Amino acid sequence: MGQKINPLGFRLGTTQGHHSLWFAQRRNFSEGLHEDQKIRNCIKNYVQKNTKVVSGIEGIARIEIQKKIDLIQIIIYMGFPKLLMEGRPHKIEELQTNVQKELNCLNQKLNIAIIRIANPYGHPTILAEFIAGQLKNRVSFRKAMKKAIELTEQTDTKGIQVQIAGRIDGKEIARVEWIREGRVPLQTIRAKIEYCSYTVRTIYGVLGIKIWIFVDEEKKVFT
Repeated sequence: MGQKINPLGFRLGTTQGHHSLWFAQRRNFSEGLHEDQKIRNCIKNYVQKNTKVVSGIEGIARIEIQKKIDLIQIIIYMGFPKLLMEGRPHKIEELQTNVQKELNCLNQKLNIAIIRIANPYGHPTILAEFIAGQLKNRVSFRKAMKKAIELTEQTDTKGIQVQIAGRIDGKEIARVEWIREGRVPLQTIRAKIEYCSYTVRTIYGVLGIKIWIFVDEEKKVFT
């Protein structure tokens, strides 16, 4: 009763893959995890400081890290790659230099690639950033959630669920509000579901945003 699991971890090996691909001995495993977190934080901080962020949306859907013996390959999936590319063409090189300084890696090469997502508002992280920007501007939470669902309907998704928790609209008692459109089969493993948990700081306090998007379903194969 009330046992919940992360939808991405629940589907690893079926419809979801790992965002970090590398191997380490047990004694070095924690160092690798901290290194991944440093890389992701460094990239997000750089995008926040050095780009023209429109309506609070950074546009980073996810960051994949692949580590080899002499190479660290970082793939940034962005909904709006122009935010990072336009203006100065050497921004990616500058970002690469910043990450190398953060990691202090002398023996490994670093390679950063940016891949554009076809439907940015079909990804929960970008939608959560949109809702967070609306809440910071004191837009009604219901209006923000409905606008997010309208943006998702323009993509080929089959269902979406949005949940906001905390001191909504500055009320003294925290509560949870949610809205769902279409199907969101969380217990079906073959259903490809994109999930995001996002924290936004407002003048009333911290709010938590969770978004589930039902993208597609793998068909049964009978043998």
